[in-house]
Amino acid sequence: MSVLIVEEVRKTYAGGESPVEAVRGVSFTLAAGDFVALMGPSGCGKSTLLHLCGAMDRPSAGTLTIANAAPASLSDDELTKLRREKIGFVFQFFNLLPTLTVQENIALPLLLAGKPASESDKWAAVMADRVGLSHRLNHYPQQLSGGEMQRAAIARAIVHSPVLLIADEPTGSLDSDNGTKILHLLANLNRELRVTVLLATHDQKTSDSAQRIIRMRDGLIESIEESSTKPHEGSRSFISLPL
Repeated sequence: MSVLIVEEVRKTYAGGESPVEAVRGVSFTLAAGDFVALMGPSGCGKSTLLHLCGAMDRPSAGTLTIANAAPASLSDDELTKLRREKIGFVFQFFNLLPTLTVQENIALPLLLAGKPASESDKWAAVMADRVGLSHRLNHYPQQLSGGEMQRAAIARAIVHSPVLLIADEPTGSLDSDNGTKILHLLANLNRELRVTVLLATHDQKTSDSAQRIIRMRDGLIESIEESSTKPHEGSRSFISLPL
C-alpha cells in the first residue's frame, strides 16, 4: 500500500526580483514500512519537500497524495486533521514545550485530538517506555539531555499511531553517540510499528540507516538508490510493543 505518492510536484515562492523554484518537478512513492533518507546539500529543497510531504504546505503544481488524501484539495481544517491523525513530525531542535513535562508533551497530540486526559496520559507513559524515558515522565525538557529530548519528541510524534513519520535532520543537534542511538530508535520503530519514515539529512552516516536514498540538488532528484548498508538493528530494549 502506498502511503505517500509524489508526482511532478513543484513549489515556487514569489517575491524578490523573480520567483524561486524550491522544488522543480519531483516524483517518488513510499510504501507502508519504507525508511527513506532524503539527502542533499543545504538549500537543495529538502526541507521544502518535507513540508509538502507532511501537509504543512501545498504544492504549486503536481499531485501529492498522503494516506489516500490529496492536500491540495483540502481545506485548512482538513489539512490540520490529516496532520493530526496520519503524520508525525520530528525536528532538529526537538520543539518540546518547555512548560510541559515529558508526559504532557507526549500526550499533547492525543489531547488535541479530543482524547480524554486519562487515556492520553496512559498512552504517553506507554510511548515514553518504548523510547526509554519512563523514568523521566515528570521532568521538564530543560532537565533532559539532548538525546532524551529527541526521544521525547519521537514519542510525541508516534503516540497517535501515524502512518507517516517526517524527520527533518533529527540528529543534527546531537553528538555522535546520541545521534546513533536516535537512528537505532527510528529504525526499530520503522521495523516494529511499520511506520513509514521519510528522513532529511546531509549526513551520509545518517542515511545509512535507511533502506533507500533519494538524492536532491537544486530542487531536483538526482538519483534514487538502494542503501548499501543494512539498517541498524539497534537495541530492542527501547520498545516493548504493548499494542
